[in-house]
Amino acid sequence: MPKITFLGTNGWYDSKTGNTISILVETRNCYIVLDAGYGLAKLSGHLEDDRPVYVFLSHFHLDHIIGLHTLCKNTFSDGLRLIVQEGGAEILKGLLDFPFTAPVSTMPFKTEFIEVPQNSRLLPFKAEFLPMLHTSYTLGVRIETEGKIITYCPDTGFCENAAILAGNADLLIAECAHRAGEVNGSWPHLSPDVSARIAREAGAKKLILTHFDAERYPSVEARYEAERAAREIFAESFASMDGMQLEL
Repeated sequence: MPKITFLGTNGWYDSKTGNTISILVETRNCYIVLDAGYGLAKLSGHLEDDRPVYVFLSHFHLDHIIGLHTLCKNTFSDGLRLIVQEGGAEILKGLLDFPFTAPVSTMPFKTEFIEVPQNSRLLPFKAEFLPMLHTSYTLGVRIETEGKIITYCPDTGFCENAAILAGNADLLIAECAHRAGEVNGSWPHLSPDVSARIAREAGAKKLILTHFDAERYPSVEARYEAERAAREIFAESFASMDGMQLEL
């Protein structure tokens, strides 16, 4: 069964409560990483063998890609596949190069870019990608593996696509940058109450809140407040913490 490890659970910047967003999904056949904030620096401590590694980048805001700067500490004996939106390969090739960081060509492993959804057939697991509601083009993903459905809704306001991806999911991982009741149309993000409504209406089995805005959620207790707010609507709601693990 899939094993999920929350490597980083912050949004915006690192703080004493956590690193920026990165989530590891371990399956029998591969490792899948959801976003590459600075939590990605912990990845090497969780790779137990030479299974292929796939890193999904929902969009290119820095708190979702800054951890790519640490890729060179890994070996990835079977290579690395970066799953990006259409046109994303050229964007990343510009970033993963001098003068910003070590170029892809100098990494101690082979790197492949897979642009989705058009090349989703190249993935060894079933995945559906839909655009979220955010300030820049952002993809959410629904992964089906080992008989389980894992949905990841990164930076987004409430939108129909989030509910579609979350339909009957065994696990919905939803961002939670806003506090309960907060709405900002010019900077769309989810709050614990809205995430819980999506989970309930979509028929998801469990909701994990993550990507807590480091300014709005300066403490662990603030995260537990979000958890309590979500549970008033959807009982199986939980706040994530760096290092948290679960099996489906």
